[in-house]
Amino acid sequence: MYVAFDQLPPTARVWIYQASRPFSGPETVSILPHLARFSEEWTSHGRSLLASAEVLHQQFLVIGLDEGVAGASGCSIDASVRFVAQLEDVLGVELLDKSWLAFMQDGDIYLLKHNEIKAAVAAGTVAPDTFYFDNTVATKAELDTNWPRPAAQTWLARYFGQEEKNQRLA
Repeated sequence: MYVAFDQLPPTARVWIYQASRPFSGPETVSILPHLARFSEEWTSHGRSLLASAEVLHQQFLVIGLDEGVAGASGCSIDASVRFVAQLEDVLGVELLDKSWLAFMQDGDIYLLKHNEIKAAVAAGTVAPDTFYFDNTVATKAELDTNWPRPAAQTWLARYFGQEEKNQRLA
């Protein structure tokens, strides 16, 4: 069953798929019906799932699921990945490649390969206060409150020598 994304509870599980380039306005408009249809038809072991999907920051596809109604199974998660792969083909964009990291500076999103982080920190391109999109957040509450957040407050803290400090605060 489809539900508006903002109506998902804070405990809803989320999956974030980062695009290799920003979605254009017309692309976003064109995929919204597909997102709604997928959410409406998504099932787990024959049970309807209370789900939603949304494009955020013109760069991320986010699928949300209220597991309080019904949880995702391996098969249903596989179905969602197949759906995302179909969107990749239709849009000519990569959504399943996890080797890119997304940052925001002055309202603009830019991507770096994982192996470019050390050089970006050394050059000042990525600083402790640079906002990082940690796409491993698991719930809608985390998405709403910790995405994006300053790089020094994520696993990237080790690149700024702040890992110990963050562990003491935890």
